[in-house]
Amino acid sequence: MINLGIIGATGYVGIEIVRLLQNHPEINISTVVSHSFAGQKISDVYPNLKNIFDMECDQLDIEKISEKADIFITALPHGVSKEVIPKLIERKKRVIDHSGDFRYRSIEVYEKWYNIKHGMPHLLDMSVYGLPEFHREKIKNAKIVGNPGCYPTCSIIGIAPLLENKLIDTKSIIIDAASGTTGAGRTTDLSCQFSECNENFKAYKVSNHRHTSEIEQELSLLANEDIMISFTPHLVPMKRGMLCTIYANLNLEKSTLELIDMYKDYYKNDFFVRIMDEGKLPETKYVAGSNYVDVGIVVDKRLNRVIVLSAIDNLGKGASGQAIQDLNIMCGLPENMGLVNCGLYL
Repeated sequence: MINLGIIGATGYVGIEIVRLLQNHPEINISTVVSHSFAGQKISDVYPNLKNIFDMECDQLDIEKISEKADIFITALPHGVSKEVIPKLIERKKRVIDHSGDFRYRSIEVYEKWYNIKHGMPHLLDMSVYGLPEFHREKIKNAKIVGNPGCYPTCSIIGIAPLLENKLIDTKSIIIDAASGTTGAGRTTDLSCQFSECNENFKAYKVSNHRHTSEIEQELSLLANEDIMISFTPHLVPMKRGMLCTIYANLNLEKSTLELIDMYKDYYKNDFFVRIMDEGKLPETKYVAGSNYVDVGIVVDKRLNRVIVLSAIDNLGKGASGQAIQDLNIMCGLPENMGLVNCGLYL
């Protein structure tokens, strides 16, 4: 049994990890850390866990919690991790981090887009970008895994086969993405209040969302050239779920069926990627509550343009579920252990 600590356990990402791991046969949650609710039972904060997981939340005392777990998942704000992760690494712990601090290969790019100085540049060489479909082998032995953002996960998986097979004009990529409100975390920000976002659909951070740079980094590696995209995120009045619509001009004529077959072959060894048949398209209700990525492809023959739609649960494959997928890989366990849950649908 592997002992796991969760730091930031009472946020939406942390508590979803707690929920998902209740049915995991090989992972034992041995400490849950919360700044706001230390000393309280986590089931008092989230009563859905009553009589299921009643552990008391610990203070963030690195010395004490290090004695309780071998691996830690940190769900802390960007920049805050610098007070925690180096101390865990000093104590020979392995870490899966949810901030943006370990998602970037370039400190300069991180500091530009996050408008904050990177506090742990000396640890970047031991970190791996935690998207298993592309970095599985490196994740196995990584000391630090930077869990990807939800928008990048949905976008990269959606477009990767087209880039690697050089089927699209790399200057023509447009990504429109829509996310449920849990993507903002457990916040009291006015824009996330019920009366502000219910019965509303809006774009935000148009042309300057920080995940743009994360997507461009990974797509550039896949394409072996510098990629720039036009990325627009939207907020949808639902709790969880994400849908990305990706547009790109084809370099040659391909039918929808040809591209679907190519996608199915590309992802044939990736358990959580589901390529939909011709005429069927992803919907968020198919993936909400799960770790699956659904991908649909349509070719607009009039414009010789491909349209890819990809859907995930922003709290699942976009955060907590993916962290557990990474955790399984790091521990030498089957990648899908504890994660074979179908979407909620209703």
